Parts: sequence; C-alpha cells; structure tokens
Amino acid sequence: MPHSRVEAATSCPPVVRSTNSLRIRYSESGGLTSRSVNARPDPGLSVRHPVDVEAKKRDIWAEWLAERRSGGDSAVRAKQLEGLAPVRDKVLDRARLAPGERLLDVGCGEGLIGFGALERGAGHVVFSDISDDLLEFCRATAESLGVLERCSFVRAGAEELVGVDDASMDVVTTRSVLIYVSDKRRAFTEALRVLRPDGRISLFEPINRFGMDERRDGFWGYPSNGVADLAERVEAVYGQIQPPDDPMLDFDERDLVRLAEDAGFFPIELELQAEVHAIHPRSWPVFLNSSGNPKIPTIAEAMEQSLTPEERERFAEHLRPLVEEGRGVSRMACAYLTAVKPG
Repeated sequence: MPHSRVEAATSCPPVVRSTNSLRIRYSESGGLTSRSVNARPDPGLSVRHPVDVEAKKRDIWAEWLAERRSGGDSAVRAKQLEGLAPVRDKVLDRARLAPGERLLDVGCGEGLIGFGALERGAGHVVFSDISDDLLEFCRATAESLGVLERCSFVRAGAEELVGVDDASMDVVTTRSVLIYVSDKRRAFTEALRVLRPDGRISLFEPINRFGMDERRDGFWGYPSNGVADLAERVEAVYGQIQPPDDPMLDFDERDLVRLAEDAGFFPIELELQAEVHAIHPRSWPVFLNSSGNPKIPTIAEAMEQSLTPEERERFAEHLRPLVEEGRGVSRMACAYLTAVKPG
C-alpha cells in the first residue's frame, strides 16, 4: 500500500538571518518574537501566536498551525518553525526581492514569508489568506513589530485575489498553498494579473506524488508486518478524504512549469528536491496527535474511527516501537519555482 500521509512540508535545517532593521525569531514556545537590532539590551518582545488565542474557536487552518501539525507539543512546534527558515529564505532569495518593492504573500498563514520580506526591506507586504483567524494573527504581529503601516491584509484565495489591483505587485510568493487549490490554472493567471511587467512569482510546493506513486507495504513509511489488515483500514480513512484527484495529489513539478508557461510567465525556472531517508525517532503521543494537513484527522482519530479498542491496542503495540526508534522510511519531494511576467 502507498505511503499515504499527504502533507505540507514543515521542516528543514535551521537558518538564522538578521538585518540592520528588524530581526524576527522564534521563541522556545513556538511564538514569534522580535526586536530591533539597534536596541540590543532589549531581550525581545513576545508576540502572541494562535496557541495563545483561546477567546474563540479557531478555524481549521489556524488550529492546524497552532496544534495539530505538531501534535500539541510546543517544543516540536518551535522546531518545525525554525526548520522552515531555509524555505522562507530560499523563496525570497529566488524572488530577487529588492528593498522598497511590494510583495503579495498568498496563503500567508502565520506570516513566515511576509514578515521575512519586511525584514529584508520590502516597502509594503500584502498578507492574503482565506483564514480570518490567521489574518488577525498577522495583523496583531505586524502591530507588535511596529510595521503595521507597511502591511495590508486581504481575505482572498489564490484562485481569486479579490482586492488586489492589476499590475500592483513586484513579487508574488506562495508556500505550500497550491496543494489546497483545485483550480491551479486560475491561481497562476491571478498571480500574473496582479504583477507589474517584469514582476516575479516565487513559490514552494510539496510534490506529494513522489511519496505516493510507488506502491509500498507499510503504514506511513513504517512496516506493517502482521497488522497489514488494520493498517489498510486506517489508511482507508485518509483515502476517502483525499482520493488520487485531490488537489494535494493532482500535480507534480512538470505540471507547475506547464501551468506557469500557459499563464504567460517567461522565463521560468524550477528546482526539484527529493529525499529518501530514515524517519527520525518521534514521540508516540506527538505521532498519534499529529495530522499531515488541516483537512485530515490525526492518527489517533483515524484509528478510533476505523478500529475497535482491541484492534487499536494491537496496532499501537506494533507501531509504537517503530515510531519511537525511527524504524521507517520517509519519501519526500518539493519544488521551488520562479517565473517572470514579461515586460
């Protein structure tokens, strides 16, 4: 059976970047913190993050980023956020963002790329997302960082950038956004529309087909010897939610190039990164309580839905040592694409 964890990539080696204007880092609890490097004695201003926002129920996007991506473990969350620094930096490096330019961050989430652009001297950043909770978080963060006057916030999806004028942006960025978009062709067309002539798009997307194309025995990369029947039933929960034509699985790196070219971008450059390696040992509670993306259940929820109590116990008895000892194989790929709107 295929490795069926369909997810947004969340971890990479940590990178620390600082400038002469603004420094953004992550605290041990996983929250953004900030300080001006000109005020060196200041130990840092804590900025709230979705984990702290309990006044109302979070939507699925904010809840996933705050809790379900990391299994509710603050240390895991902090490590994931630190690990995303190289992705942020590479997206902005490839965008060739210059000081004073206007950037639109589509699917901004918690603002990883948008605040990184401000740190690099962007003149104005438009944070766009379909989640009101995440836009609210980004607005509060911008206010805490003292950069609110350089920010705008737009509730819009990638395929219909309502509120963003034609030819108004120098750069458009996305990170793990198109995996949620059914009409990817329209998303590229919209990105082209809002860019000025010679403007650039720079995106990062997981290529989930890489881990799904070849049929392999096991469950999420772990051997299922002796419990294959149980693994198949748990896998079926995910297969019903995300069949092969799901937006997370309906494209690969070649499709991204074709979609950009069909939209009118030229020239286009794509870099593919693929890895097959041993899975790192993981905490069993974190594994059970994590979900690969906002639209799917955690492992514990899928097990509860598909197995009896006795079967759950047998499945856990088999799987737990494999997870805790890292006896599995991870297959992941991602693509970085940059393209230009002809002048």
